[in-house]
Amino acid sequence: MTPSPPPVPSYASGTSSVPLLGDTIGADLDRTVARVGGREALVECATGRRFSYTEFAAEVDAVALGLDALGVAAGDRVGIWAPNCAEWAFVQYATAKLGAILVNVNPAYRTHELRYVLRQSGISILVSAPEFRSSDYRGMVGEVRGECPDLREVVFLGDPEWERLVAGGRAADHGLLAERAAQLSPDDPVNIQYTSGTTGFPKGATLTHHNLLNNGFFVGEGCGYTEADRICIPVPYYHCFGMGMGNLAATSHGATMVIPAPGFDPVATLRAVQEERCTSLYGVPTMFIAELALPDLADYDLSSLRTGIMAGSPCPVEVMKRVVAEMGMTEVTICYGMTETSPVSTQTGADDDLDRRTSTVGRVHPHLEIKVVDPATGLTVPRGAPGELCTRGYSVMRGYWGDAEATAKTIDSARWMHTGDLAVMDAEGYVNIVGRIKDLVIRGGENVYPREVEEFLYTHPDVVDAQVIGVPDERFGEELMAWVRLREGAEPLTAEALREFCAGRLAHFKVPRYVKVVDAFPMTVTGKVRKVEMREVSVRELGLEAAAAVRNA
Repeated sequence: MTPSPPPVPSYASGTSSVPLLGDTIGADLDRTVARVGGREALVECATGRRFSYTEFAAEVDAVALGLDALGVAAGDRVGIWAPNCAEWAFVQYATAKLGAILVNVNPAYRTHELRYVLRQSGISILVSAPEFRSSDYRGMVGEVRGECPDLREVVFLGDPEWERLVAGGRAADHGLLAERAAQLSPDDPVNIQYTSGTTGFPKGATLTHHNLLNNGFFVGEGCGYTEADRICIPVPYYHCFGMGMGNLAATSHGATMVIPAPGFDPVATLRAVQEERCTSLYGVPTMFIAELALPDLADYDLSSLRTGIMAGSPCPVEVMKRVVAEMGMTEVTICYGMTETSPVSTQTGADDDLDRRTSTVGRVHPHLEIKVVDPATGLTVPRGAPGELCTRGYSVMRGYWGDAEATAKTIDSARWMHTGDLAVMDAEGYVNIVGRIKDLVIRGGENVYPREVEEFLYTHPDVVDAQVIGVPDERFGEELMAWVRLREGAEPLTAEALREFCAGRLAHFKVPRYVKVVDAFPMTVTGKVRKVEMREVSVRELGLEAAAAVRNA
């Protein structure tokens, strides 16, 4: 009797005839300028400002030389705290040209998070907007500045200091940038992006030129970009989705970056697509849901759209189908990844059938490896079996800034990045995300680790214990819910009162929408809180069965 062949392991490697780029981000931009200098690089719809590649590079160089005059050296951390705007992109590329490390500060942060990021990364120069929406950045910086000893300068966009920085850079010796470039390596760290941590504090994923440039480039390859493409980028720049998959995908192909508004607005986004004849549109699922919900959706001329990306949180199958059918994005793709992997590890292809493009997160990216392992043993599981998804290759971060212990827990000795996501790989290598091992909540594309929120809730004078979970939500994918135990004799605590306590001290997406006061939490026999049971109870009590039933890729 012929023995049966062994099962095919859940492993895939991304072979490609297109080589990895060996440039720094600055050198790659200069090559693009030399090739397509007269073409449009950036459009800022809110102000009407437009920059050709030659003009864009001139602004980048001026900002770089202005920062140089402030004493910014290779390896120094420069923070950027602002919504999407042209200056954000100038600072992104300027710091790369200097060899400085750009630290992205989430526009939704409040003083609690701002203080931590400034201190943990050692930011010496902070470039900030004066304010955005309800956030008074100038006031918050003033509140924490005295507690951040590394912070030497704060430059607010639009202030005379910013204008002097740029004017000084324009008048400076451009030969300095060539000298800097000669000292830089593609393997140098260029960016720190904070992702919420299980220890109660965010962790700074440290990414290199090689990480970010190549990931942006191959995302663009997956979308078929050329210099004729115009990419509408409503997703935030502070995240890899905006600055990497958006800006770097564009500049590595000579395509145009279109900023529809400082923050997401569905009307402004579709207006930008219509007026700028965008060929590609990005968004997390909640953004596309908001656009599809516009009563006058059919009145927008979206005929220029060809492709785009939905990513950032689980992508509902029905939403993907509507994007294809009602917005004309016949080549739309889903990307999967995480900040620590620059971010994309898998992507659907334009030639995949509709079912695969709407119900999976695609196959492994070029030059990367993925595998699905048994979380208990670390052994690769057979195709079709669930396990933890791991990624290895050029995209994996250098590590968490200043946190070797957290790095070692996430990247193993063979350089596999453990995502904490449960996945299944089918016979042809397509991946479906079926859950999460780590206690992570993804709300509208924002990663929230409950432990960080729990630690903050402990500061409430009446809360003696708190457990935070994610519950399903049709708009945001997930919403936060806090189960709390109160001190004896405390007044009843409502969701409104708890949100008021959090307001202004936690980013809005970390504030629990639902609150349940309990005497005890469901526990395992070993004394661990059963969050799975908490979620099941919450879904039932809140009537969220319909949201829980939504299928995702």
